[in-house]
Amino acid sequence: MSERVRFEIVVEGAAGAITAERAGADRVELVSALVDGGLTPSLGTVKSVMEATAHIGVFPIIRPRGGDFVFDRYEASAMEYDVRVLARAGVDGVVIGALTPEGRVDRPVVQRLMEAAEGLSVTFHRAFDVAAEPLAVLDELIELGVDRVLTSGQEGTAAEGAPLIAELVRRAEGRIAVMPGGGVRAGNAGEIVARTGVRDLHFSGMDTVPSPYRHRNPRVSMGGGTVPPEDVRTINSAEKIVPVMRAVREVPAASA
Repeated sequence: MSERVRFEIVVEGAAGAITAERAGADRVELVSALVDGGLTPSLGTVKSVMEATAHIGVFPIIRPRGGDFVFDRYEASAMEYDVRVLARAGVDGVVIGALTPEGRVDRPVVQRLMEAAEGLSVTFHRAFDVAAEPLAVLDELIELGVDRVLTSGQEGTAAEGAPLIAELVRRAEGRIAVMPGGGVRAGNAGEIVARTGVRDLHFSGMDTVPSPYRHRNPRVSMGGGTVPPEDVRTINSAEKIVPVMRAVREVPAASA
């Protein structure tokens, strides 16, 4: 390929970040509660990831709760505080997003968070995928100075959303990076890149493994039906990450 694709892996802690770094990723999006779509990680988690890695960008998500992306003034204040604390802790960038009830960019909140980031690289997360008028939203993010937008093309997966992602890339004209994410795997990563012309790709490469518990109590569950049971763990797997990267690197230059 004529220009190298940058890979971002979503991780929940130091072990995942180490796996991503060893696999050759460029960045990690650091989250807690991935089952909720990703929430702000603790400062302790962020510091442990930074201490455990040396050559990979660390981008914590700033999102105080699951659900919608319409935030009240208390949530906006909490996000601003988190951005300032993490910026001063030395992270490489932050991942933010806020919408109005009408599905537009909540410009005052986004501006406030970007000012708190003190010049760090900023990604607008998949709030974009539930926004109204995506092309107009893209234009506004460019105007605001956002560096990249994470999107599945407003579909269930990035493969399904490839037509819109390609349109966003054309409209962006290099002024903002469009980064596909959602359902990216070895079997479709190369096709997504070839169909859209993107130069950033976001995925998790997760696998489920047994817990080290020797004692188990099958009668107890700490979460709802969509939460993994307490006798398993989800981890970032090099066996899942590396094939995605390999598939992208094998895309012919003429197709990218």
